[in-house]
Amino acid sequence: MALNRLLSTSSSDSIATYVVNAFTDEAFRGNPAGVCMVLKKELSPELMLQIAQELGYSETAFVSLILSNEKKFNSFTIRYFSPKMEIPLCGHATLAAAKVIFDYWNFDDESELHFFNIQMLDLVITKNDDMISMTFPSYPVIKASVPTKTLEALGIDEVIDTRYNKETKILLIEISSSKRLAQLTPDYTALLQSIDTINGILVTAASDDGEYDFHSRYFWPWSGTNEDPVTGGTHTFLTPYWAKKLDKTRLKSFQSSNRTGWMNVELLNEKQILISSQAKIVLSGHLTL
Repeated sequence: MALNRLLSTSSSDSIATYVVNAFTDEAFRGNPAGVCMVLKKELSPELMLQIAQELGYSETAFVSLILSNEKKFNSFTIRYFSPKMEIPLCGHATLAAAKVIFDYWNFDDESELHFFNIQMLDLVITKNDDMISMTFPSYPVIKASVPTKTLEALGIDEVIDTRYNKETKILLIEISSSKRLAQLTPDYTALLQSIDTINGILVTAASDDGEYDFHSRYFWPWSGTNEDPVTGGTHTFLTPYWAKKLDKTRLKSFQSSNRTGWMNVELLNEKQILISSQAKIVLSGHLTL
């Protein structure tokens, strides 16, 4: 049976663990995530945090199989931890976990997966050739002010728009140039001191190159690392923001961090977006507890 084969690869004192580069089709690009397949041992939040700290990536996903009455093997719980705290929703770690399951654990050749996060959102994942698509929630943004010291710490002297998303507690700042966006070198010490009521700051700009619709970078020293290389979760509000500004529902996004990464996004309706991209597994093994 598929379940027996699944469980035979795990033991009570070890966890099948992977490192996956998400939002890219190249090794050592995109956003690296840890993926731990937790099958025989329930882990405490404290232990998951310790494992995330040990792996050291911006997020590590902990995935457990949910057995349904239909004996299907396509539903999982998923929890995300940064080295600092649990994160309710993470795009790149979801993509990484889906890549692992599709490549290594999908014994029944399912083309659709369901991940349930700590908020009990049903994240529907599908695969078409090398592209993996994830259904995520769509979140609104509201007008917000950004402290002058925060802008100074980011190195921003002119803004087009400033917004806030309450679901993620992230500030959105739009500037005029994607080239200028790529050149930002924030003072993270000053940034942390300038504001303490948010989880992160997303800076974005319309694309200057014509290949993509918009660029972004995400800074989050309050709850993770200084900068996240490629961030699926911010597109829960970036997608409707740019869809309205550009009057289109399908867009191409580029994250201009040092590692860079890309994704296609689509505004499905007022409550859902679709994020599509690729991922590459660069390491597999077992974590011994």
